[in-house]
Amino acid sequence: MMPPHRTARLTISLTIVTALAWIVAQLMGANAWVAEQAGFIPLRFAISTDGFIVPDWLTPFTATLVHGDIVHIAFNLVMLVYCGRAVEQVLGALPLALLYIIGAAAAAFAQYLVNPSSSVPMIGASGAISAVLAVYALLFSRNEVRAIGPIPAHWVRALWLAAGWTGVQWLLGFATSRGSYQIATAAHVGGFLVGLAMARPLLAWRYRRA
Repeated sequence: MMPPHRTARLTISLTIVTALAWIVAQLMGANAWVAEQAGFIPLRFAISTDGFIVPDWLTPFTATLVHGDIVHIAFNLVMLVYCGRAVEQVLGALPLALLYIIGAAAAAFAQYLVNPSSSVPMIGASGAISAVLAVYALLFSRNEVRAIGPIPAHWVRALWLAAGWTGVQWLLGFATSRGSYQIATAAHVGGFLVGLAMARPLLAWRYRRA
């Protein structure tokens, strides 16, 4: 059941800014340069690097503004609008902003853990959006879940979602591993897991403030 309609201003703003960033890069013909400068490159955190405009610590967040082709950005923005709008209506703008930022950081950290020596830029908002998607799944899932022994029902639901999402991502990663377009599997999983972990604290914070 969707919450009462309210304008999801943060979701709309994120969507517009992300779309504009991609359009400007495309019009300038500088998508590859932008990806190198603003994308998250794990190797930059392992060795001293020069020639980059964006500081290392900022790249987990600037990477969310960089996308590849039209399919990449279109899919991400559709997911952001669909899930972000609903989540923002429940949590509010500030909790959603924290979720998005921490999801982006967690995605980059997860990608670093699996391949710290990679020199390939990780780009896209998928990791941050995965965090939003996780909260959306917990909030609007209609399947009844029962407790398993001492494990409460809400944790059982979260564990099932985590297992399912992780499985799907690894399958997608395997399917695209030999192609020209590769999925940042660890980033998607990292963002999603953080979203699952943040859902209840954000809800408690939101309604304690209400």
